Amino acid sequence: MSNQELARLLRSVAAAYTIKDEKKFHFQIVAYQNAADTINGLTKEVKDYYNEGKLEEIPGIGQTLMSRFEELFKKGKVSHFEWALKGIPKSVFPLLDVPSFGPKKAYRLVKEFKLNDPGSVLEDLEKAAKQGKIAPLKGFGEKSQADILRAIDEFRKGAGKTTRMTLPYAQEIADKIVAYMKESSDVIEVEPLGSLRRQVSTIGDIDLAVSSNYPKKVLEHFVSYPYIERVIEKGDVSASILTSGGKQIDLLIQPPDAFGSLLQHFTGSKNHNIHLRELALKKGLSLSEYGIKNLRKKGVLEKYDSEEKFYTALGLDWIPAEIREDQGEIELSEMHKLPNLIELKDIKGDLHLHSSFSIEPSHDLGKNSFEEMLTKAKQLGYEYLGFSEHNPSQAKHAPQKIYELIQSRNSQIEHIKSNIKDVRIFKLLETDILPNGDLAIDNKSLEILDATIVSIHSVFNMKKEDMTKSVIAGLSHKKAKILAHPTGRILNQRPGYELNWDEVFDFCKKSNKALEINSWPDRLDLTDSLIKLAVTNGVKMVINTDSHAIWQMDMMRYGVSMARRGWATKNDILNTLSYNEFSTWLSK
Repeated sequence: MSNQELARLLRSVAAAYTIKDEKKFHFQIVAYQNAADTINGLTKEVKDYYNEGKLEEIPGIGQTLMSRFEELFKKGKVSHFEWALKGIPKSVFPLLDVPSFGPKKAYRLVKEFKLNDPGSVLEDLEKAAKQGKIAPLKGFGEKSQADILRAIDEFRKGAGKTTRMTLPYAQEIADKIVAYMKESSDVIEVEPLGSLRRQVSTIGDIDLAVSSNYPKKVLEHFVSYPYIERVIEKGDVSASILTSGGKQIDLLIQPPDAFGSLLQHFTGSKNHNIHLRELALKKGLSLSEYGIKNLRKKGVLEKYDSEEKFYTALGLDWIPAEIREDQGEIELSEMHKLPNLIELKDIKGDLHLHSSFSIEPSHDLGKNSFEEMLTKAKQLGYEYLGFSEHNPSQAKHAPQKIYELIQSRNSQIEHIKSNIKDVRIFKLLETDILPNGDLAIDNKSLEILDATIVSIHSVFNMKKEDMTKSVIAGLSHKKAKILAHPTGRILNQRPGYELNWDEVFDFCKKSNKALEINSWPDRLDLTDSLIKLAVTNGVKMVINTDSHAIWQMDMMRYGVSMARRGWATKNDILNTLSYNEFSTWLSK
């Protein structure tokens, strides 16, 4: 069972409790909903935690839920879940994916119209609404009926909060709205909140915070966004809109003197905030988005205009947004021992780039020339680039022809090197690891490279043991220095292949190999959890963009975000080294 399926199951159990007795089962409902949120945000499968005997490492999952997961993975079912779901029509649960549908509303409509087929419940309910059968029901009316039709239509188009976006896609939307909000003179500051501010790899919806003394004017500006589809709701200090792309944007406004409190409250994960509240209570303090109350002084509220001041009031150092996940950051902050996380400005070069040079590759070719990419690198302040086109196709070329193609590319690079001195060049290649562990080009061709990046591009369903052997075999070649997109995952499409990471980490550390953090929007691979493990194990990494066009070289920021989420410092990332230092590492 995948994380997505498990999270859905937990939400279904929480919904069943809500339908049966929301008051009686309040704590269970909250626990299951929080667990579903946690699991949705994991970058490692819960089944893998179970197989490794490490369920206790999942943040915020207690003993009861751990026992439920163990039963699920052992038996394929959980007796307690079956008891909770008993008597609730299965057709209720598909409706919960539709914006504005809660458990009780879905249950009532299913029962009222005897909608017992989960496969057709959406169409059946839509038909009832179009026939005017919902409006006469007590508590509904014409407006509710129209809202149901609109919600179903938007759901089919992927609108609202139901479809998770990759981080770069969500960030691009947010950046446009932030730029628009800054056009208003009434906006002092505007910042993203929640999972977007923490730079989680996939984002459900976009939340923004604004500092302003004039909330009404700011809200009017917000709901006048040029690319708005409609206003979902608008209050005194908050509003929600649906953009023309079908994405929901929520806005919160706070006066400048309490803006830091708002940022802190709505940035951290639930588990981070729970831990922080527990720490505060021990000190006689109560936290909220408005500030900190001293419970020992008649609840006097102190407001904070910055997060730094908010954390200082709790006796803590400021904690970077990316690591507010309750994975030890609060304890280290209290001891003043938080790591200095890597920053974008630390990056000195990009080693995974696909130019337009006609090397007749096994996979896609790049769009821009060597010269164009070097010009972009200079603009980014880089010292070096590594051109890593895919290896020439084995199926279409004999070994000698492959050698000639690589040699031709090398000659072109050497010619450019004699004319361009601002950015240095490494002659690399992205070489496929074949299922048997061999590399897709022979030693003669590999010898004329400075080094090669190796990667998996096929047969993703190999057993963990076999895939691990294959990867280590491919990475064992003396010219193989970096394992690209190491899990092979594609966000929202495939989870990636399995590896024995203890073996991979051990091999990399002993053999002077590095793992890539790939910044490509639907990869973001390594995952943040594996980056953290790599850091703990002393394994070096490289952050690359895998760019096939010059505009994609700006995506380095997302690889850096993943590195920060994995607690990586400048010393953990090799392409923070100078050209000479990196060249020395590459030649070892």
